Amino acid sequence: MDLPPVNLAELLRHPDDLDKITTLKAEFMRKKAAVDSQLRSGLREQLETTQAGMNGLSEGQKTVQQIKEEMMKIDKICSESQDMITDFATINLVSQAHRNFGAVETMRRNLETFSERLDTIDRMLNEDDEDPENMPNLLAIHYELTQLRNIRDDAIEQIQRGDDPGLQSTLEDYFSRLDKYIEWFDVNITLVAMSLINLVIADNNSLVVRFALIIEAEEKSDQRVLALQEALKDHKEMATRFQSITDGAKTVRGYKDKFLKAIKTFAEDQFKESKEKFLGDPDMLDKSLKWYFNDLNAVKIGMTPLMPKKWKIFKTWATIYHGLMHDYLIRLIDDPETSSAHTLAIISWPEAYYRKMTKLGMKQDELTPHVIDNREAELVRDFRALIIKFLDEWIDRIYKQEVKDFTDRNVEGGNLDQDEYGYFRTKNLVDLWRMLREQVDAAGNSKRVDVVEGVIDAMFQRLRTRQQSWQKMLEDEAARYELQPPQGQPELDGFQPLQDWLVATANDQIACIDDNEDEGRMAYLSDFRRKFSPLVSPQYMDRAEAEIAALRDGYVDLSTWCMTKFAQLVFAVDFRTVMPDFFTPRWYTTNAMARMIATFEEYVSDYKMVLHHSLVDIFIEIFAEELLIRYLSSVRNKGAKFRSQDNFQDKIYDDLSTAFDFFNNLPNPDVGNAIKETWRVSEPFLQLLEVNKEAVPDAFAEFKSQYWDLQISWVEAVLRSRDDFERSMLNAVKARAAQMDVVRGPETIMSKVK
Repeated sequence: MDLPPVNLAELLRHPDDLDKITTLKAEFMRKKAAVDSQLRSGLREQLETTQAGMNGLSEGQKTVQQIKEEMMKIDKICSESQDMITDFATINLVSQAHRNFGAVETMRRNLETFSERLDTIDRMLNEDDEDPENMPNLLAIHYELTQLRNIRDDAIEQIQRGDDPGLQSTLEDYFSRLDKYIEWFDVNITLVAMSLINLVIADNNSLVVRFALIIEAEEKSDQRVLALQEALKDHKEMATRFQSITDGAKTVRGYKDKFLKAIKTFAEDQFKESKEKFLGDPDMLDKSLKWYFNDLNAVKIGMTPLMPKKWKIFKTWATIYHGLMHDYLIRLIDDPETSSAHTLAIISWPEAYYRKMTKLGMKQDELTPHVIDNREAELVRDFRALIIKFLDEWIDRIYKQEVKDFTDRNVEGGNLDQDEYGYFRTKNLVDLWRMLREQVDAAGNSKRVDVVEGVIDAMFQRLRTRQQSWQKMLEDEAARYELQPPQGQPELDGFQPLQDWLVATANDQIACIDDNEDEGRMAYLSDFRRKFSPLVSPQYMDRAEAEIAALRDGYVDLSTWCMTKFAQLVFAVDFRTVMPDFFTPRWYTTNAMARMIATFEEYVSDYKMVLHHSLVDIFIEIFAEELLIRYLSSVRNKGAKFRSQDNFQDKIYDDLSTAFDFFNNLPNPDVGNAIKETWRVSEPFLQLLEVNKEAVPDAFAEFKSQYWDLQISWVEAVLRSRDDFERSMLNAVKARAAQMDVVRGPETIMSKVK
């Protein structure tokens, strides 16, 4: 049995597909067990057939040897009898002359009545044509035609032995009329053969039995002819001595083969009708093939008692039908015009087919080859791949449109949408989730769990990839503004629309995961989960929950990343000329912190109505954290120096006071308190700047004990910014760091201060 090759590269294309190994192994083991079972059954049947054949050959050899010995005995007795009987040669000659005279007389009489007998056959055939449902003369016609055919064959054979071409031609012309009635009779036989099922259903058992008798007689005649041809071929020296045993048919007429061919033709005609119905409606596969099982049931119940037992007519009929069913389904599978819906119906058909055949008495291992060549797994993969292909095409088309919209974001009035709450949203998110639901429906229509699960796996992977693609697209565009040199006029073309898109993208991520229980509205991801969960297995659902959780985390991370990138862009563009002045002489004469806080307040005021409410506080926290990181990192600014005579402590206090006033006035006190707690890191920072040189290692140790991920490189930058920096101070700090046994904990703000 040939099985389609398994391409592991197709099955295991993604790392997540490794989770399928157990399922694939179980599926392959099940198929292997089925194939092994069929092979064992086929091998056993083949061995039994071979053994029976060998036994038959052995018995045949014995019989042939016995016949040979008997014929040799007869030949010996004949030879001896010639010596025993006086004048045997004369007697034998007279006897042979008498036999020849009798044969000639019989042949003369047959030739004289030949035409009259044909007229009788003509009359009976016409009568049968007038009553095609019963054909009362079928058996009589067959008998007469057989006799006339034998007469013709005998006469032609004798003429051929006489080597008289002219006389042979005359005789063939005389017998030519017989061929017309043979063809007429064959048409009637074929008509009966094609109508056997209907005859059985109509209880017309008489015609069925008469048909069976004719076919059985012809089968025996053909077997006799073949046996004689084989015997005469092997014993040519005796052929001329025993020509009398060759009376009757001289050639194989093949009525049994015509009968079997009629069964096939009858079924093929019905398969054509079934195909039209099935192609018109994929749900009609079962109904369009109802005749198939009805026919077999009629054969089993009604026809089997009417046919010779040796024919095993039901098994013969079922075997022919099964072969046609196999060819019919394989042609449909390979037909490029067959739709995926038709393929799905075919995939699900073998189980029902074999169940029905078993009820009829034919086990699956008796029906070979497999009705669709065990191609279920291949077809499932192809159908799943087709859905995924459409899925990829849709996602690619949507993403290309999104990229185009993003590239054209400077159009008049912008190209973003706003939802019912007034939040910025991109235009294609709704289409994306609608398409996903439609593809889930398409997979669900297959009514196969393996198809649905494969499609859902692909959707999970595409959704993760989409998150990454969106982040990269925004990251690449943001880099244009972040990497601009600090000198000169900044490039601002498309900057403000980029900020709008960051807000819209962040809102989209929240829309994917934010279930509004008060309004009874589910987020896209939750609705997606509810859509596919009834279509998959409980085992798969356990894994799907992990995928859902990972996607949910991904949406949260991307929305947070958008807010972080927004804040970073504010520093890169709006504060690009301000940040380099911190802790430099210019810092003492400006009020940069107040201007930065005022700018940020404007951003919050402008965007709080178009930013999802759950992200407003997050945006403020991210900005506050970014401000703190950049503030502390400013010790690396060129020219940064803290001199005691400049009262840098007062200036730092002034900056912190400005920031804390903003934090204290936030609408959400909890957010303000959390931010102020983070900003408490400014206290040990100030300690590193204020303490005398001898106390620096202790100040560092206290700082490090509170913030375990404090980086020594930043501490060195802080110390170098002191006006009293000495190399010994740094060495003492490093020595103290080597002595400390720091306990790692959660990441702190100092891990981000480089």
